[in-house]
Amino acid sequence: MPLKMLENSLTTSISLLKHIQQHKNQLAVLIDPEDFTEKPADFLKKIPQNTSYLLVGGSQVGAGKTQKVVANLKAFTNLPIVLFPGDYSQLTNEADAVLFLSLLSGRNPEYLIEQQIKAVDFLEKSNLEIIPTAYILVDGGCETAVVNVSKTQPIPPTEVRQIVKTALAGQFMGKQLIYLEAGSGAKQPVPLEVIAAVKKAIHIPLIVGGGIKTLAQREAAYQSGADIVVMGTAFEE
Repeated sequence: MPLKMLENSLTTSISLLKHIQQHKNQLAVLIDPEDFTEKPADFLKKIPQNTSYLLVGGSQVGAGKTQKVVANLKAFTNLPIVLFPGDYSQLTNEADAVLFLSLLSGRNPEYLIEQQIKAVDFLEKSNLEIIPTAYILVDGGCETAVVNVSKTQPIPPTEVRQIVKTALAGQFMGKQLIYLEAGSGAKQPVPLEVIAAVKKAIHIPLIVGGGIKTLAQREAAYQSGADIVVMGTAFEE
């Protein structure tokens, strides 16, 4: 879908989640506010024309940086901006929606429920669309920032059944999205057989990110069942 057509369709959309549910082969470009030094207008010229969403967030982001980056981007694009927060301090009303993440692949209560509770005071007064999301880390071949910060271990990609069970547990808990993440800078993306197995098991949209750097990898993820592919490092480089 051309960029302008997508922007117009979402302007009149009641819910970003409904748009995600109704469309396939979508692209989200991830921006880490801590590392984002480009001029927004220049950056937006570099990203693909078929970009559906901008995800903004990171594992460790300084105070106020997320709000500043989102506000600057808003001045140059009508693309929906969705928060992908590493912690509750990254929330800002400048965005359109937030992936309300629960790190189900780990057992650290801080990222299973504590961060979510800390976010409530802000979210109950905000206009952000809140999208409950099951966040599942799959080992991408290196220790990523989210692993280091969350103090949890990703699920080995060979444990396909465990990944599927974790995704289904998220769905049964009422999550509206499943996010399979190999981590920023991963040496290899989530294996295609894992994507296919999870997609076959669930009936809610599937996001896949981490280590996807080429058009061929992106298309393979779509073919395997990803509804949204997240790319970040490829554009930063």
